[in-house]
Amino acid sequence: MSLTKFFKFLTPKDKLFFPLFECGADNLVECAILLNKLFLVSEQSEKTSIMMRIKELEQKGDETTHTIFEELNKSFITPFDREDIHKLASSLDDVLDFINSSSQRIRYYKPKTLGNEFIELSELILQASREIHIAIFELKNLKKAYKIKDACIRINEIENQADDIYYHSLSQLYNNENDAIEVIKKKEILTALEEATDMAEDVADVLKSIIVKNA
Repeated sequence: MSLTKFFKFLTPKDKLFFPLFECGADNLVECAILLNKLFLVSEQSEKTSIMMRIKELEQKGDETTHTIFEELNKSFITPFDREDIHKLASSLDDVLDFINSSSQRIRYYKPKTLGNEFIELSELILQASREIHIAIFELKNLKKAYKIKDACIRINEIENQADDIYYHSLSQLYNNENDAIEVIKKKEILTALEEATDMAEDVADVLKSIIVKNA
């Protein structure tokens, strides 16, 4: 190995990992916007187009995660704890996975109707994604960790709100829906939406760990 390559190997990957995480955060927000839009449009052709685009963004997220893992394996020095880099990449990818899972369940299960509770959960997913976006873009400047902490607090509050909506929606579904097949379909979609907020909270937990270790 040449001396130039050796020093490149030792150089912290601030200029590599941060842009990759920021790309992932941008991708997550775009995906969450589309999920919210999916519940607001009425034309089936537009719904199908949105669902296909969400799938594409989920695959883009997989590629970003794979790149982060590859670079992590090649890097001797990293901007923060290696385990946290791995966990942050994985948890971001998990949010995308459940957004896509929600979309694909709608696509294939074809429920007859989807009420306001689905819109409300998609709005909470969007809010959580935007808070994640704020926190990820603040990672380069841990001296102002309070911005990341504030975002994490809001993500936790959003997850609690999502839990309330989820359990209330299930109660209403079991009490008011007479079609057993529709109950199953809607429950599966609601569960995927709620899981997306759980995964967002996992992202917040990793971010809080990074703050503590770098305090």
